[in-house]
Amino acid sequence: MTLRPYRPDDRSALYRICLATGDAGEDATGLYQDPQLLGHRYAAPYAEHEPELCFVLEDEGGVCGYVLGTADSAAFYDWFDASWAPPLRARYPRPAGARSGWTPDERMIATLYETPQMPASLARYPAHLHIDLLGRAQGRGHGRRLMARFLAALRGRGVPGVHLGTGAGNARALGFYRRLGFEELERSGGGVTFGMILDGVDSDKTGLDARGLKPAPEGTKG
Repeated sequence: MTLRPYRPDDRSALYRICLATGDAGEDATGLYQDPQLLGHRYAAPYAEHEPELCFVLEDEGGVCGYVLGTADSAAFYDWFDASWAPPLRARYPRPAGARSGWTPDERMIATLYETPQMPASLARYPAHLHIDLLGRAQGRGHGRRLMARFLAALRGRGVPGVHLGTGAGNARALGFYRRLGFEELERSGGGVTFGMILDGVDSDKTGLDARGLKPAPEGTKG
């Protein structure tokens, strides 16, 4: 599999993978009437805002995984509210009625009207990320490769720390992030927030170099 920087023609793949992994890592296609809603919120805006922090995994079947995010969450949220969300709000009216009666589509549409705020508790971890892989790319070390590339890009920009969130019931994701060296910061509403301080954290924490490759043994040429 090839790990490479994102290209604009990869955008449809981001939407497809975001939906195919949108139910705690499982396929969310059957949950949403509009297949683009998850991607509007959790994939495409990152590729639009900071394409240099978007990397994809590709095999003979096409793009099958990605990691993307932002180096500055507060700035990203401001941009999302001012530039990304307004055209989508014009396309998707704010849901009416009690939240308890909303459909999955309506709950996702509501997030386009709710600008996240960067919690003070995460000040040491200004960056955040999302990583998703299709089944054929899982369990073979490719997630580690993607994370190594993304974390190297953050270090290269002098970012001091990064955070991410996942569901408390997603045992596979919880184990993955812990093995990479992320530390649990807090739990709230069924979710878990992890963080990693990048200052002084060796890139071999993931067992991979900045290209997402195993270092060559001493005395050999890589």
